Amino acid sequence: MKKIYIAAALALVSVASFAQSLEQKAKEFDAYIEKARNDWHAPGLAVAVVKDGKVILKKGYGERELGKGEKVDSETLFACASTTKAMTAVCMGMLVDEGKIKWEDPVINYLPEYQLYDPAVTRELKIRDLFTHNSGVGNTDFLWAMMDIPTKEMLNRMRLVKPTYSLRASFIYQNLFYVAAGQVIEKVSGKPWEVFIQERIFTPLGMTRTAPKMKYIKDQNLTKPHDEVEKKIKAIGYTKDDEVGPAGSVWSSIDDMSKWMICMLDSSKYAGGRLLKAATWAEMFKPAVLVPANEFYPTMKIIKPNWTTYGLGWFQHDYKGKKINYHTGSLAGLTAIHAQLPDQKLGIYVFGNLDHAEVRHALVYKAFDVFALGGTTDWSKEFLPLYADIKAKNEKDTKDFEAKRVLNTTPSLALADYAGKYSDPLYGELEITVSGNSLLVNINHFEKATLQHWHYNTFRGPYEKDWYGKAIANFILDTSGKVQKVEFEGMELKKMQ
Repeated sequence: MKKIYIAAALALVSVASFAQSLEQKAKEFDAYIEKARNDWHAPGLAVAVVKDGKVILKKGYGERELGKGEKVDSETLFACASTTKAMTAVCMGMLVDEGKIKWEDPVINYLPEYQLYDPAVTRELKIRDLFTHNSGVGNTDFLWAMMDIPTKEMLNRMRLVKPTYSLRASFIYQNLFYVAAGQVIEKVSGKPWEVFIQERIFTPLGMTRTAPKMKYIKDQNLTKPHDEVEKKIKAIGYTKDDEVGPAGSVWSSIDDMSKWMICMLDSSKYAGGRLLKAATWAEMFKPAVLVPANEFYPTMKIIKPNWTTYGLGWFQHDYKGKKINYHTGSLAGLTAIHAQLPDQKLGIYVFGNLDHAEVRHALVYKAFDVFALGGTTDWSKEFLPLYADIKAKNEKDTKDFEAKRVLNTTPSLALADYAGKYSDPLYGELEITVSGNSLLVNINHFEKATLQHWHYNTFRGPYEKDWYGKAIANFILDTSGKVQKVEFEGMELKKMQ
C-alpha cells in the first residue's frame, strides 16, 4: 500500500512539473512571438496554441491599425481567408454523414448548370474534386478580383476557361471550385452556405465572434489590412470577397479559432456531440493529391519535406518524421494559418494584418518544436533572409523590365483612338477614356488604373488602389491600323465598334 501512495505522489509531482514546464514554455513562446512580429514589421498578430484539448496560449499582439494605438486582443476580428476551406469541407462532410450526398457523386447531379470548357470533365467531375484543386482548370481569381458579379455568374463563366491540364493530372490552386461546393451545399441542404455553416459549426461550437461574411460584422474590434507601398507600411482597403464565401470569407477572433482547433484535433468532438462521424472526419485529412514543388510555399525550401499533399481543405507534409496538416489564408493585407500536429494533439492558429508577412510560418514550426518535438532552430531568423531574397528578386525583375523600355517611341495612333469599350465573354468589360496625356482604364466598373505611354502601343501606370502596383496594357492593331484588341494584365478583350 505504501508503494502505491509513493507512486501516486510521484505521479502528482510529475503532472505538476509538466504543467509548470508547459506554462514556462508558453511564456517563452509568447516572448518569441512579439520579437518575431517586430522583426517582420507586422503591425498586429493574434495567436492561439492548443494542446490535449486545452488552450495553452491565446493572445493579441501589436495594433489593429498601424499608428492608431488600438491594441489587438484575443477578440479582435481578422479574416480567416482560405482557412475557411476546411470549414466548407466539414459542411459537405455533414451532408455525406446524413446520406444526402456522396463524395463520388457527379457534380452535375446537383448543379447541372455548372459546365466546364471540356464536356468530358463536366461529366466526370466529382464532389470530391471540388475540394482537391486537381480539376485541370487554372487560376480563375480574376472572376472575383477584377469584377463584381454574383456567384452564379462567376460559375457560369467557368465554361469559358480553357483547361491547363487534364482532369486529376496535377494540382493548381483553385478558389472557384470551393464556391461551387458552397452551391452544392445550398442545393442539398436547402440553406445558403453562410446559414448552414453558422447553424452547423459556429453556433454548436460557441463561436460567437465568428461571421461567415464580412457584411455580417457589426463590430469595432476589427483589424485593418496593411501592405508595403513604396517601402512604407500603410493601412489599405478591405478585399471584397463575399461572393467567394465558401473559399475564404469567414471572419473570426483567435478566441473562437481556439474552439475550432480543439474540435478538429479531437476528431470533431465538442461538448454537445461531434460535427462529423469519425470516418468522415478522417477523410478530411487523407492525402488526395500530390502537390508539386512550384505550388508550395517557399518555406519548404528550408523545411525540405519528403512529401507534400493536399486533402479536403488541408495541405500536408512531413516534419521531423511527423505528419502536419495545415492551411494558409491570404487576402490583400491580411494573413492566417491553421496548423496541426495531430499525433501530439497540438494546434496553432495565427492571424496577421500585413500582406504576406510570413512570420506565420515561422511561428508554426517554432510552436511544434517548443511544445512537442524539441529543437532550438529560430525559424523566424531562418525564414527572414529567404523572403528578403524573394522580395529583392521581385524588385530586380521590375527594374529589369523597366530597363527594357524602348525610349523615344510614340504611339501609333492618337490617344483618342485607344479610347472606347472592350469586352470579352469571360473577362467582362474594360472602358478607356482619355485625360490629358493619360488613358484612364475602368475594369468592369470595379478597378481603375491611370496609364501613360510606355513604348510603341504599350501603356503602363498605377492602379487607383496603389497597393495593387502598376498595370500594363498592350494594344494590338488590325491590318487597317485600327485598334483591334487590348491585352490587359493577362486578359485579352476585343474593341467594340
